[in-house]
Amino acid sequence: MWSGVRRLLIAGHGPEVEDLTGVDEGPMRDDWIEQFDRRGIEIVTDVLRAYGERPDAVVFEEYEADFGRTFVLGDDPAKRRLRDDLATIFAAGKRFFDEDPEITGKRLYAEVERLAAEAGWELGGWHAGHLVGEFPHEKIDGADVESYVTADNDTPMRRTDKAGRRCHWILEIHLIDREREFGGFYEELLTL
Repeated sequence: MWSGVRRLLIAGHGPEVEDLTGVDEGPMRDDWIEQFDRRGIEIVTDVLRAYGERPDAVVFEEYEADFGRTFVLGDDPAKRRLRDDLATIFAAGKRFFDEDPEITGKRLYAEVERLAAEAGWELGGWHAGHLVGEFPHEKIDGADVESYVTADNDTPMRRTDKAGRRCHWILEIHLIDREREFGGFYEELLTL
């Protein structure tokens, strides 16, 4: 059954997978990940979580590296529209950021949320981006809210960090169709 499979992407991790996906896989062996690994099948968990909720982080020499796109296999028109809307909403969010020198994380989040709703989607996470940092962004400057494009961040995005360096941002668009249970992701540098 697994012939040719090299990588398995899973919505969450452990028992929460059923909650995230609504699928009950039934009884599983305790060593199921090791069994797949022995067969050369990589297991990637937590793909339906927003980045800040995942236990891992991708880093290059201590710096985070976030870049993401959604691809559609097949010809589902709703999924293709989602893929296209992701890029459109990202571009509109970037323009909104570029046009306001005093913009806060709260204002950018509200605009991205408005754009998503206008296109018929829901935001899939509690934030719409984060600072570029020297280590996982959950701990940047020790202030979670100020490190994210979120409804609670009244801090100007154009500022310097505690070391006097200019802050740079990632804009992260995560859209979902809750009713049809699919979503997509578009993420890249907002500044630099």
